[in-house]
Amino acid sequence: MAGTLLKIGMMHSDALIARAREGDKSAQGKLVQLWYKRIYNFAYKFFFDHDLAMEAAQKTFISMYRNIESLQETSRFRSWLYTIAVNYCREEIRKRKAGRSVSLNDLKPGEREESYLWEASSGRRENPERQFRQVELSDLLQQCLMELSDEQREVVIMKEYEGLKFREIAEALQISENTVKSRMYYGLDGLKKILESKNITKETIGYE
Repeated sequence: MAGTLLKIGMMHSDALIARAREGDKSAQGKLVQLWYKRIYNFAYKFFFDHDLAMEAAQKTFISMYRNIESLQETSRFRSWLYTIAVNYCREEIRKRKAGRSVSLNDLKPGEREESYLWEASSGRRENPERQFRQVELSDLLQQCLMELSDEQREVVIMKEYEGLKFREIAEALQISENTVKSRMYYGLDGLKKILESKNITKETIGYE
């Protein structure tokens, strides 16, 4: 029920965004409640790191508070918000590449978020062995995603996990829709080859 209410809130948030643009602190706070998990999930998929995802999400909403009055069209709020998140993720990647590479071992046990594209569970209560197997598969699939280029990974995440339209992704990344589609095609093709090289199939993960 909570998830359904959240989706309804996102679909009918134009009035909320308009109030937030006018400086309504309560409306701004509600936007954070509506969008925090989505932005955290995006950043987590990008980094495969809980702490970095938390930091990127926090910076994103601090920037939202400071700059939402400059948003010209409420209909572009989603792509505008992802633009901010993407920029912070890219900035962090640049810093870490200058120092050390992003480690796949930084994820702390018990701090995994929901995986929508690769969800192997049907929602039923599974036995511990099956649950453990699903966690292993989720981590392995995330590692495969991390093998894509940054440009391909961000497009795949935004389209397949976050459900953004090609137009919204193009706006968020400030590139053409054709470029988005090209990165999407090569990203999914690359992901398919990575999965095949690791002998991971639809049957293995229970994904239709």
